[in-house]
Amino acid sequence: MPHAIIVAHGQPSDPEPAEAALADFAAKVDALTTDVSVHSATLAAPGTLEGRMDSLPEDTVIYPLFMAKGWFVTSALPKRVGDRNLRILDPLGIDPELPKLTARALHTTLSDKRWEAASTDLVVAAHGSGRSRNPSAVAAEFASKLGQLVSFNSIRVGFVEEAPPIATAATGLGVQALCLPFFACTGGHVLEDVPEELGRAEFKGVVLPVVGELPPIQLQIAKKLGLAYQSA
Repeated sequence: MPHAIIVAHGQPSDPEPAEAALADFAAKVDALTTDVSVHSATLAAPGTLEGRMDSLPEDTVIYPLFMAKGWFVTSALPKRVGDRNLRILDPLGIDPELPKLTARALHTTLSDKRWEAASTDLVVAAHGSGRSRNPSAVAAEFASKLGQLVSFNSIRVGFVEEAPPIATAATGLGVQALCLPFFACTGGHVLEDVPEELGRAEFKGVVLPVVGELPPIQLQIAKKLGLAYQSA
């Protein structure tokens, strides 16, 4: 059976919890496909990615669980792969199906809560970067495409590491509001920074799972891994 490794950044200061969370994520994706055996490794856990790559066949593919095709995907990850004959796929954040699949999940949430989209505000809480415009551009484009698919009262984008901050984007909203963390997996930013910013804004709405953990997205990752081998 073909193999794939889902790779995320992880938490350098405390690698093990993020490593375990990613393993759980990979197990969920693995359960959604019978075509590929899915493994995981974070960049932050010393030697874990290298050990995983060395234990698997050379036709193994790597799926970057990142929201932008930035430095980690284009430089750090290839450097870690080295001269191994492994393919690195495009990261989650630039998947052209991402807005449509996220919209499907949002429609489900709205239906469950019996909320009309036109009366609901959406806050997209993203990472951003103080060094590169690419992450914020990806988040802004995602929000724009999402707005074409779901007619929210407003869609606001805020960032952890650049302006406007999430607190600014989330300020002044009522109870009928959603916050969508534009992150691939639940890590320190999602567990600490996003709640802190929402608290500062006195946000009274509903905080959704991160984009990468929405059920339609995990199924899409499983499909992408299968297609990677069909097109090889």
